[in-house]
Amino acid sequence: MAIDLANIDLWGQDIPWLSGLREKACSAWQKTPWPNAKTEAWKYSFFPQQAFNDLSVDTKSHHCDENCHCHGELTTPFAAYGIKFCNGRLATEHFNLPTGVTIKPLVEAIFDNEAKIYLNKNFKMENFPFATLNTALLENGIVLIVERGTIIDKPIFIAYYQHDTHQNLNNIRNIFIIEKEASATIVEYYEGDNQGRYLNNVVNEIYVRASAQLKHYIWNKEATKAHHIALNAVQVRQNGQYKAFVAQSPCALSRHETYIELLQEGAQAQVNGVYRLPESGTSDITTNIRHLAAHTTSNQLIRGVVDGTAKGVFQGQIHIAPDSQQCEGYQQHRALLLSDEAEVDAKPELEIFANDVKCAHGNTCGDLDAEQLFYMQTRGIALDDARQILISAHLNEALNTINNDDVKNWLLENF
Repeated sequence: MAIDLANIDLWGQDIPWLSGLREKACSAWQKTPWPNAKTEAWKYSFFPQQAFNDLSVDTKSHHCDENCHCHGELTTPFAAYGIKFCNGRLATEHFNLPTGVTIKPLVEAIFDNEAKIYLNKNFKMENFPFATLNTALLENGIVLIVERGTIIDKPIFIAYYQHDTHQNLNNIRNIFIIEKEASATIVEYYEGDNQGRYLNNVVNEIYVRASAQLKHYIWNKEATKAHHIALNAVQVRQNGQYKAFVAQSPCALSRHETYIELLQEGAQAQVNGVYRLPESGTSDITTNIRHLAAHTTSNQLIRGVVDGTAKGVFQGQIHIAPDSQQCEGYQQHRALLLSDEAEVDAKPELEIFANDVKCAHGNTCGDLDAEQLFYMQTRGIALDDARQILISAHLNEALNTINNDDVKNWLLENF
């Protein structure tokens, strides 16, 4: 799809470096073939370009009726610091945050030249077509900085709401910086009106400094006709920890891609997740964890359930660079297929260029265990109840790895 920047009135067109970055991304996007069945990274979750062409970028001033979530205080499911987006736009004007934490709208951080040193610095545009599009339309998002040594007492809860049926292309770019020896928890929650048809195109650039820790939880609960495409590009330095959990609910396509670089010794990454699609939709959890230094560790645990005509996708790659000795990398994906029309595609990969490592991957797909169902029925449990017990037990293997009780209980109640 060609994008004519001259006809899209984006903020900051008088800032030379920003205009140059957008032009570079626009040129790259126009040269990038639309992802299709022959595109290796997208062959399981591509969608027709026709579903995209009638979407538009809303550059008008933010406006909502009185019933919109952006009016009034955000209600979070547990004690947290709340931030609201509405129809792709930041709706929170005042941030009630503890000392040591700063948040700015992306446009303000660009104007102050604070964002320049971070934007597009931890991923290559040519490898991520929709992140390239996100850069071409760069405008909306936040910059969050947790200062050195700061320990945040409550999660930062970022809620993204889509309130109408307008065919919006929402491009959101966030930058999260967790400075040395700091610790934070970020929860991202996406929700759309049931009849909404839109595309949320999200890029999070995440920097975890030495001995810092970020716990990052994402729940995509988009409208059933919506598309959600997200990239988390993460860099972790010495003894830093990045722990993520992704929960996917039904929508036309929910694709969550995580690209992590473990840059220095002791860096750790964990990307766990669940997807549950009872009738239709496609869920894609894609990971690429690159061990670029010795003594680094990564873990991935994914559980999925698909029924009806739904489709689940897991693509996970662990890359061990040359001389990155004594690394450990593990990934495991298990899915339940509950109908003959449901589909699961899995592609776990190990790419190892060092000889002193511990790595493993595993994948299984299948129906519920008939013997377990029969056993529970002989104990007086109805068939539907028995099925639900086994499904919950399957998903809970991953959900129970969440080490924030509030977030874990919130997701357990909904999955």
